[in-house]
Amino acid sequence: MKRNFLTGFLSGIIGAIFLFAAVGVTYIAFNDDTGKQNKGRENVSTAQDNENNTDREESYDEIVEKLMVLEEVIDTYYLDEVDRDAFATGIYKGFISSLDDPYSMYYTKAEYANVIESSSGIYQGIGAVVSQDVKTGIITIVRPYKDGPAYNAGLLPDDIIYKVEGEEVTGEDLSEVVSKIKGKEGTKVNITIYRDGVADPMDFTLERKKINIPTIEYEMLEDDIGYILIYEFDSITISQFSNALKALEKMGMKGLIVDVRDNPGGLLDSVVKILDRLLPRGLIVYTEDKYKNRTEENAKNPDKFDQPIVVLINGNSASASEIFAGALQDYEKATIVGTTTFGKGIVQRILPLSDGTALKLTVSKYFTPKGRNIHGTGIEPDIEVELSEDLKQLVTIPRDDDNQLQKAIEVLKDKMN
Repeated sequence: MKRNFLTGFLSGIIGAIFLFAAVGVTYIAFNDDTGKQNKGRENVSTAQDNENNTDREESYDEIVEKLMVLEEVIDTYYLDEVDRDAFATGIYKGFISSLDDPYSMYYTKAEYANVIESSSGIYQGIGAVVSQDVKTGIITIVRPYKDGPAYNAGLLPDDIIYKVEGEEVTGEDLSEVVSKIKGKEGTKVNITIYRDGVADPMDFTLERKKINIPTIEYEMLEDDIGYILIYEFDSITISQFSNALKALEKMGMKGLIVDVRDNPGGLLDSVVKILDRLLPRGLIVYTEDKYKNRTEENAKNPDKFDQPIVVLINGNSASASEIFAGALQDYEKATIVGTTTFGKGIVQRILPLSDGTALKLTVSKYFTPKGRNIHGTGIEPDIEVELSEDLKQLVTIPRDDDNQLQKAIEVLKDKMN
């Protein structure tokens, strides 16, 4: 009876995974502008599926049989009870992790809800941007949001998150770690970090709160120089950037500095709509999928920004930030100042599934208007300036001390003159 249940359970899991994959491909096809090429691609895929159908069915049987053996061994020897939900989720996650792509992953319902929440600009947590080194699995604090729990507790940029609630998180999926850190407002989370220059690990107990993500900050600097800092490219960033630009123009701005240092990226749609305001009509970015289908994003806004621009970048500027800097560089619309960017030139798409879960898959490469794919290499600045060493762990760098910003101001003044 038990074996029959497991056979049906595992067959259902495996069948569901491939059904979801098929749904995902259809979703991509219906959202691609190149209709004729997509139709041809679907025919080829169907033919290949039919040709290999027998081999795949045999493979499924082998997988089910192996998993049944594993379950018997677990039932016989494993000390604790097995959580069936965790068992199923582990199979789904393992299936996607076998792609060996650090950017592709399976989201549970809760994790997918967290992704949607974060992109909306509001979430409940400790108020910090974190990133993960895809080679080492080490998770670090990129930036604590000012006046958030992490900031008030004294967490700093480059702090390594070692444990969450006493469990080591190095090498774990970043979205899962973030899910552990986030939680209901008023609850607490225990985090252990390693800090450069401090021998022993440091423990923090942080009370979660509702965080309104400040994706944009702006101000007017001396000599009518506008300054816009973009923390990340979320859906809310489009309107925030537009409002910031309008406010600075009303204040008499004569030149603009856009700062995307430590900006981990975000939504393609967001960066495209922001660039639409800064570039002349024409190609902003294009993507190519595995079938060489090309999708273009173009600037269409006739109200083009016509003042000189300088963009600040660094090694933590990734993905959408690189699209932003690369497009402006290709059009020679901006001078790029700072250090070489992260080098993430691939695009992920989140594919919602019918049960409330989702897949995030790498589906294409993106290219700058001049055809550059910078995956693994990054955007090189026009003028290279390394941030002073004593400033790298400061949460807020005074404008007058920020040597990269001061160089950007110097370059912009030359352009304005």
